[in-house]
Amino acid sequence: MKERDRSKLLVVKGDAVSEDQFLHLADHIPPASFLVFNDTRVIRARLLFSKPTGGQVEIFCLDPLDPPEPETAFLRKGHATWKCLVGNSKKWKSGFLEMSRPGAGLSPGVRIWAERGAPLVDGAFEILFRWKPEELTFSEVLTTFGHIPLPPYIHREDNPQDQDRYQTIYAIHEGSVAAPTAGLHFTDTVMKDLREHDCHFGYVTLHVGAGTFRPVTEEDVSHHVMHHEKISVTPDTLREILQRRDHSLVAVGTTATRTLESLYWAGVKLLTDGPGSHPEVSQWDPYSAKYNCDIPTEDSINALLRYLDQQHLPAYRAETQLMILPGYRFRLVDGLLTNFHMPKSTLLLLVSAFIGDTWKEAYRFALEKDFRFLSYGDACLFLK
Repeated sequence: MKERDRSKLLVVKGDAVSEDQFLHLADHIPPASFLVFNDTRVIRARLLFSKPTGGQVEIFCLDPLDPPEPETAFLRKGHATWKCLVGNSKKWKSGFLEMSRPGAGLSPGVRIWAERGAPLVDGAFEILFRWKPEELTFSEVLTTFGHIPLPPYIHREDNPQDQDRYQTIYAIHEGSVAAPTAGLHFTDTVMKDLREHDCHFGYVTLHVGAGTFRPVTEEDVSHHVMHHEKISVTPDTLREILQRRDHSLVAVGTTATRTLESLYWAGVKLLTDGPGSHPEVSQWDPYSAKYNCDIPTEDSINALLRYLDQQHLPAYRAETQLMILPGYRFRLVDGLLTNFHMPKSTLLLLVSAFIGDTWKEAYRFALEKDFRFLSYGDACLFLK
């Protein structure tokens, strides 16, 4: 839809299901709520190289390897190494791939080379990139050559409109290969209306990986291996979570939800495992007897704040593998704003965990009322 906030909004409060327009979101959010957004930014992760013989090889940038931190990887100049998927890899048996763009006027052109290195897990490869002029950052190189990685169920190539439309209006930190789509509906008008309802905003970062599209194919969901994603949360956001515990916390998207709930388990692991422990969240931590011990949320978040202070860290940066399934008890999130998700996805499992079997009635209502599903679709608000 051309105007972001003119999409439909399905609202579920308890057993009541209703329809509205996203523009009126503030009418349905509890007053003085704390909304938490994922401020990741989608990168132009797809690089399409043409071989002299006419074949095309696609390199899909997944994660930085050298340097490994997203905060510095996009500022790297001259060369960088990434974990990448390679399409049509049989056409690239050896040698370098190359692309170039001519300069304008007195400006030099831009050239990039790719060299395939060692194979990695999940069919990925280590890819070394070099480019000239060397003073360009890797972010600038991707802006020159890259394509927006639209979800696989959007059967078309990206176009110039996607460069803006497939980003949230508050996107800052580069690193995602897919948009946190619940945020795509927000406009300055909606944000202004929420502020007028005394709502407050907080921001976390989860860089959405390609694994978010991987379906659950096992009959027994306990055999599914959840993907890892990088998260980053500042002490200021942690403190604001504590300060606003008396008000509803509404997570904008499943990625914000996973990040927020991961904060709780990271603090629990610090309290349980003691000094020297590293607070990263594994897939089954919340379901283990060791960690599922009803530590109060305030104690957990305070433990994480102490850890950051003792380690002199500007933010909690880690990977989370948290998998939220039916039966999970949410520690931080009171409301969930999200899009409609694919069957057999971990995202739909999260929704089911949040509202129980009500999700079936909600999705049935959405189908009857011609709601649009998936990334460029409509939104739904679930409130406990």
